[in-house]
Amino acid sequence: MLARFIYTLLLAIVSPVLLWSLYRRRTNKPRIGNRWKEHWGYTPTLQGKKPLWIHAVSVGEVLAVSPLIRELKQKEPSLPVLLTTTTSTGAVQAEKLGTLVEHRYMPIDFSHCINRFLKTVKPRALIIVETELWPNTLHTVHQNGIPVTVINARLSERSASGYRKIQPLFNVISNSLSEVLCLHQDDKQRFIQLGVDGAKVYVSGSIKYDLSITPETLIKGQRLRYLLGPDRPIWIAASTHKGEDEKMLNIHRRILEKSPNTLLVLVPRHPERFDDVERLCHQQALQTVRRSHTDEKVTAQTQVYLGDTMGELLVMLECADITVMGGSLIGDKVGGHNLLEPATLGKPSLIGPSFFNFTDVTNQLSDAGATNVCADETVIAERLFELFTNPQKRLAMSIAAEEVVQKNKGAIAFTIDHILSRVSKC
Repeated sequence: MLARFIYTLLLAIVSPVLLWSLYRRRTNKPRIGNRWKEHWGYTPTLQGKKPLWIHAVSVGEVLAVSPLIRELKQKEPSLPVLLTTTTSTGAVQAEKLGTLVEHRYMPIDFSHCINRFLKTVKPRALIIVETELWPNTLHTVHQNGIPVTVINARLSERSASGYRKIQPLFNVISNSLSEVLCLHQDDKQRFIQLGVDGAKVYVSGSIKYDLSITPETLIKGQRLRYLLGPDRPIWIAASTHKGEDEKMLNIHRRILEKSPNTLLVLVPRHPERFDDVERLCHQQALQTVRRSHTDEKVTAQTQVYLGDTMGELLVMLECADITVMGGSLIGDKVGGHNLLEPATLGKPSLIGPSFFNFTDVTNQLSDAGATNVCADETVIAERLFELFTNPQKRLAMSIAAEEVVQKNKGAIAFTIDHILSRVSKC
């Protein structure tokens, strides 16, 4: 098809840039090393035969699908699971699942790479987490008779508008899908409007509502709280992006004027930015301690605690009183991040004006009174101080958050039923 030919040609032109971004050395970012061949489909043989192939592009998707994998393996312990990621940070997170999965890097979206990969791993079905829809991959997998299911699928109006502009290419994607399990009714309608057969599209809810917080995570969070100061006000700026850390530090300086013992836990989204963010804190003359520097002690004078470790966001969310979600204060570049993790922990939250990637979850929590949508950093500073001085309000928001999460549970069971039904036919 012409659309796929043009797409492949464009991909060949831009792929050196994409690969450079994957392979270039960055401080604090895990290296792919000699596993780079896996991106070209040269994949080591698996121990398991005919695995269920799950693709989760990076850390967030691996964290989202991990509870599902654990429950799936409890139900079907003999079912081999292959988990692919694109990024090295995703690979590190995948390793934490231990023997539940075998990990490989996802081949880049050229048909010859995908075919080479398929000949080695011979999967019985492909499960894609969220909306990682690569046309050549889906077409090639479909042509090999392998069913494709998208789970936890979200499709914002902005993304749907983008797909409409390349409708012939989206038709390739649509024809390759066996099932789409969507977060919400709005997502389902957008997929159908783009041409996906309505009989293939279901609303499952978000598997992130079924997030399982281990006792170990809670204990680590409580220990961290004791280390940071059990009686001081603590807020966390979670998953911040470039250009946003300055805003969070400005918010913190305003809070410090009224409450000098308040501590900010600052967690940048990308590990290669840890050093830059630390320099930014020092430039603003804020006493800063990095989590990875275990020789540095947190004192009453510490003003910023920099979360510079991987896979510990839940621990740091647990230790804080209030969450401010990143990705929401830099215009329409990111579109926010998911508030379900702090909500599951029963944490009040604040979010900036840009959350188009998580509209339904944010609106549910906002309508319930569990989160506040704030116009800018000035409003966030005001809301933070208000919540720090009003424990009854914090408690009400905490209860509301937990109620929203409880009301929406069940997506993992629904999704596993669909997966096993599909696998049983393979």
